Amino acid sequence: MMIAMTNDHFSHWDWAILGGYLILVMAVGLWARKRAASSEEFFLAGRSMPWWAVAVSVLATSLSAATFIGGPEMAYRGDLTYFSANLGGLLAVIIVAWLFIPAFYRHQVTSVYQLLGDRFGQPACQAASAMFMLGRLLASGARLFIMAIPFSMIVFGEANSTQLVGAILLLSLAATLYTMLGGIRAVIWTDVLQAAVVVGSVIVALVLLYTRIPLSLTEIIDTLNDETAGNKLQCLDFSISPEKNYTLWTALLGIMLINLAAFGTDQDLTQRLLTCRSARSGSWSVIASNLIAWPVVFLFLCLGLLLYIYYQRPDIMGASAPAYEIPAGREVFMQYMLIELPIGLRGLMMAGLFAAAMSSTDSALNAMASTTVTDFLTPPHSGDSDRSRSQINGNAPRWAVLGWSVALTGFAILCVFWQQASGEELINFALRVMVFAYSGLLAVFLAALLTKRGNCTTVIAALITGVLVTLILQPMIWDKWAPLIGLPEKLAFPWQMVIATGVCFVVSISGKRNATTPVSSAAPPVQ
Repeated sequence: MMIAMTNDHFSHWDWAILGGYLILVMAVGLWARKRAASSEEFFLAGRSMPWWAVAVSVLATSLSAATFIGGPEMAYRGDLTYFSANLGGLLAVIIVAWLFIPAFYRHQVTSVYQLLGDRFGQPACQAASAMFMLGRLLASGARLFIMAIPFSMIVFGEANSTQLVGAILLLSLAATLYTMLGGIRAVIWTDVLQAAVVVGSVIVALVLLYTRIPLSLTEIIDTLNDETAGNKLQCLDFSISPEKNYTLWTALLGIMLINLAAFGTDQDLTQRLLTCRSARSGSWSVIASNLIAWPVVFLFLCLGLLLYIYYQRPDIMGASAPAYEIPAGREVFMQYMLIELPIGLRGLMMAGLFAAAMSSTDSALNAMASTTVTDFLTPPHSGDSDRSRSQINGNAPRWAVLGWSVALTGFAILCVFWQQASGEELINFALRVMVFAYSGLLAVFLAALLTKRGNCTTVIAALITGVLVTLILQPMIWDKWAPLIGLPEKLAFPWQMVIATGVCFVVSISGKRNATTPVSSAAPPVQ
């Protein structure tokens, strides 16, 4: 169901607040432009960023608009079991801090796929880089589509397919402008600003919603635990059902692997960790980003729980119950913001939502541009003269950002029709598309860091296998053959990640190391 509402709900004051925020973001991009003359500065900020700013930037990007809209949706329609995913995330960042980041700093990489080039050869580096680009295009395109839903509701008054396409075009243009200006330095400092706006706006919404519900905190907890609500406070699900996305076992296995791939093999997030002054600082930043994510994610879920009482329990709300049409799950937080919040606060909330969207789009564009330039236009030992490489470094980064912006916008428009056809919850939709690239990437990185086996051929075979296996596990294909041999009708996306990564790891280590590969380029021991 799509909400139709007039944009009269958004006042001139709200537009002024939102416009002021966007001007501030652009100003940061202009400031950072003065220090982004070379590709080293554009992509790594001269390895001079403080660890705490990197940690906040990673948090801002990992939250994204999917969490802003999808987090409340999860608790509104279900319970708190999504929160258990943080357990897998914590395990993953500890492994990344211990195993991955020290290796990246020892190899002095700009693109993390250069480590695979040192280990397996340049074709393996380029194959992995191309797979990252595909996966990031899918995941960030899905996030851009999610952000377009509330933006369309504000600008056009509704969120049907035509309006969503227009919203995607406008959002993509805004994120592209300041990313082209200031590079990764602009991305990180705007992410710090955006994280503050996101958290602040969510806290304000949570307090106001709590004051609207005529119950004490103890009574709210009792209500959410009663039979009518269906125990919406459940955090851990010990079920072994392969159809459930968020159980203790999926958190410790599948979701842990997804986070391991995100923070260890995805240039989008890992690039931030390479801007720190040392490997130790990079390691601390990734752990800190996870720890501060716990309370932030919990705030989003609490919003969903209170929205459930506000919209779904008229027996409790009484005369305070809303008289308008009850929203669908994915629009619930947006409808509350646009109708219930006072003038001015709506603008602040939308600034927070814009912040969540921008922080994921800007970093994706910069990361895909960095791999394009580093792994394809100026690969090591390419034979280019110093002058020609300097010209490429000077001209290519911003053109690469622009090119990827066009591609990202196109896939986001495709997602408008894909997600509407599937009817899947927004967070699950955004996470599921990542598995296509993550399974193969994680497998080949683990082979490089933990074993002395594998070669360029097996790396490329593993990356292709990841896409094919994940495709076979998708609902539209899985449900046509799996029940015929006694398997469940549905396979949750964390289990898809476990299966696909396992198969890809076996493929990646199936061959011996090339005799021409220097021993010194194999994975060095972790100190």
